[in-house]
Amino acid sequence: MRLTTIIFSLLLFSLTLNAQKKRSNDYQSANYRDFSNKPFFFGLTLGYNQTNYKIFRSGYFLTSDSIIGINSAKGQGFIVSVISNLKIGQSVDFRLMPTFSFTERNLAFDLINSSRPILERKAESVFIELPFQVRYKTNPYKDIRAFVLGGVKYSFDVSNKNRAVEAQSILKIAPTDFAIELGGGLQFFLPFFIFSPEVKYSHGLNNILIYNGQKETSKVLDKVFSRTWTVSLHFEG
Repeated sequence: MRLTTIIFSLLLFSLTLNAQKKRSNDYQSANYRDFSNKPFFFGLTLGYNQTNYKIFRSGYFLTSDSIIGINSAKGQGFIVSVISNLKIGQSVDFRLMPTFSFTERNLAFDLINSSRPILERKAESVFIELPFQVRYKTNPYKDIRAFVLGGVKYSFDVSNKNRAVEAQSILKIAPTDFAIELGGGLQFFLPFFIFSPEVKYSHGLNNILIYNGQKETSKVLDKVFSRTWTVSLHFEG
């Protein structure tokens, strides 16, 4: 619902900008015209993310005599990306953004008849991510234009295995993942670079649970998918 609201607001803003644009270039600033002549851009991204799991309980969960609840808490992290942006006309971009993503994902199991009422799986991970995105941009209004984007992302966890021993003893998660991404934001054309705040949502396509029939924490789960909200600041030129 939040993602729908954000994208709808951006589209509404886009229509407003287009409605205000004249046939002449009176509303296109000198900053925009300088950048519009470039076929590609490079840049850097800094961002903040929140991650959690979308979990599906198995039929075994209903008969488990030790686990009575499963919850995924939000973890926080940050990203650093390198931007490669190729323009396809004036309104469409193709973007490749190799990324280092530092995240924390938490999963808690509520136990019964145990000295530990909650069993937690906490994993701090470092991902190498390869997002491929297509971005649609509105006509500019002076130094501002809105955009929406969509794409796919491949992720691989390169964090030290020794830090994950305790987490894997509770539940093992696959190190690789594919996800779809949707988002939007604004471009501000400044004299020396383009500044673009962006909000993006990613939802994993793979079931990343590695099933282990010997572990109760694995048997009570059917599927596990990754979910991430990211707020990014792009600097391009």
